[in-house]
Amino acid sequence: MPRPTVARIDLDALKHNFRRARELAGTAHAMAVVKADGYGHGIRSVADALAPETSRFAVACIEEAMAIRDAGHRHSVVLLQGTHQQDDLAECEQSGFEPVLHSRQQLSWLGAGRSPRFWVKVNTGMNRLGFRPEELPEVMAGLEEAGLKHLAIGFVTNFACADDSDSEMTGLQTRIFERAVAPWPDLMRSVGNSAAHFRPNQPLYEWSRPGIMLYGASPMEGKTGAELGLCPAMTLQAPLITTRVVRAGESVGYGASWTASQDTRMGMVAIGYADGYPRHAGTGTPAAVRGQRIRLLGRVSMDMLAVDLSAVPEAREGDLVELWGKTVSVDEVAGYAGTIGYELLTGVTSRVPRVHE
Repeated sequence: MPRPTVARIDLDALKHNFRRARELAGTAHAMAVVKADGYGHGIRSVADALAPETSRFAVACIEEAMAIRDAGHRHSVVLLQGTHQQDDLAECEQSGFEPVLHSRQQLSWLGAGRSPRFWVKVNTGMNRLGFRPEELPEVMAGLEEAGLKHLAIGFVTNFACADDSDSEMTGLQTRIFERAVAPWPDLMRSVGNSAAHFRPNQPLYEWSRPGIMLYGASPMEGKTGAELGLCPAMTLQAPLITTRVVRAGESVGYGASWTASQDTRMGMVAIGYADGYPRHAGTGTPAAVRGQRIRLLGRVSMDMLAVDLSAVPEAREGDLVELWGKTVSVDEVAGYAGTIGYELLTGVTSRVPRVHE
């Protein structure tokens, strides 16, 4: 019988969060971003849950788009990283995928065979992918000359600092984007990552792209998902496999990084960094058992971690410990581990089964 370490996925919470995104998007439509295996929640089940809520999905790459087709969904699927080879364009055209084209090489592949409808990436200051605003007239003229402009759906950009409410960069990027695409008012626009939904008066144009917020984690600095009206979609649980009293002066785990100052009731939990729990989460990182918050002790091991049971003396072997979920947010754990909720959710390994409820 397998150990009861599990990631429980609340599909109703997922739908609630998408509806929250749609509400915040106002007149814009919202495409559901389900890349990275639905941010670690299982792309097929996430797509099944959100299919009635949206007419567009967004993923990073073509294999993720194919997973949506394999699940039986015929929605338009945006490939945010575009295509990686010319042959992919024919598959995109046949399957109804919409690549975001960001380089001259990708544009050069158009017209050599079956070409899909596509989006054009505009670099407004993030400087990862896309055409600079001054390059757009030449790009669009080239598409017109090649008889391909009719395949263009619209323009996409990405905000660098939308999660920082004090940063002025998002406003600057928005103004740059508006000026850059103004000559083509017939094409749609998409700028809104999750964080942009929570910025007052931020235009989201025709299509927003909610991602992390769909899964209940916060896209905003200094805010938890719950504070933004989001519900956690994943509850990561593992069982207590033993309890013991660590005597004053004794230590626990590798490196002896925590030493008891007094006799302390401690439990071992069947989860570790091989399951995707962050190794850098040390003493004090919150967890919960029987609905009460507890804390980690010492270093996280590959397959186990230790927790302080002083606050829950009734806890017993077999009790399930919540590593993150409804009592302890993934954002909070991420803060203790020096990372972000995105990394924790997408990092839960295949050794942990997903149970969709």
